[in-house]
Amino acid sequence: MNATQQHLLDLHRAARLSQPAPPPPGRHDRSVLRDLYRRLRRPATPSEPGTLSEPHTPGEPGTLSEPGTPSPSGV
Repeated sequence: MNATQQHLLDLHRAARLSQPAPPPPGRHDRSVLRDLYRRLRRPATPSEPGTLSEPHTPGEPGTLSEPGTPSPSGV
């Protein structure tokens, strides 16, 4: 089923249930792509969630590869 067929089905369902019609497919594509482009072009700052302020190195305390710490499997 393509987007047009799904939209027609949604229109029919909304009409039968006396609900407002859904927006047509692709109506907000331009604004979504523009926001995504702006977000990707903006330099990341350390205060943003999901960014690392400093890269972690293997063996650093607090990482899974810390020497002397047994793994969950006991190996």
